[in-house]
Amino acid sequence: MEKMGIGKEEEITLEYMKNSIRIISNYVSNIIEDLDEERVREVIKRILKANRIFVMGAGRSGLVMRAFAMRLMHLGFTTYVVGEIVTPAVREGDLVIVASGSGETLSVVNLAKIAKDIGAQLVLFTSNPESTMAKIADVVVAIKGRISHEVMDYMERQLRGDYKSLTPLGTVFEILTLIVLDGMVAELIHLTHQTEEHMKSRHAVLE
Repeated sequence: MEKMGIGKEEEITLEYMKNSIRIISNYVSNIIEDLDEERVREVIKRILKANRIFVMGAGRSGLVMRAFAMRLMHLGFTTYVVGEIVTPAVREGDLVIVASGSGETLSVVNLAKIAKDIGAQLVLFTSNPESTMAKIADVVVAIKGRISHEVMDYMERQLRGDYKSLTPLGTVFEILTLIVLDGMVAELIHLTHQTEEHMKSRHAVLE
């Protein structure tokens, strides 16, 4: 068997897998100490006050934000995922929450600028607090993780055929952001006095 460049005699040692897990675990164990708690509190306050919440992100960050949107829906918040065909227009006063490791993904930056021009509030989770998007956001929560050295848009990289190897740190931002958002959900459950039954009653039944 010599598919995908694997030689006949090459042993699967799981060395890269185990090293990756160790690195990610180290970041996870330090996430609480690395967080700016005041900024997280500010995000929670804005979520509680928001009439409507829109979430967005590209690629893997987008998947993380979809998971967060589902939890917000379970808690009773009016929540939409930017890019879905049934998502309504953002209006002044809405809350837009974005996850972007680099803070420079062109498609997401452009959408964030449009949201700000409309008058929406913008919250950003990013590994690059000096990024273009961070400069226009109302609240920036820094999540330590890999910052891509290639800031061109994901689709542009695909068209150019410019692929990077998946290093262990390539997944850290998305994993840490998911953990932080799930932690925020736990805080929101407490603050809104939700129960498991309340959340189950809002869960999708047509799946």
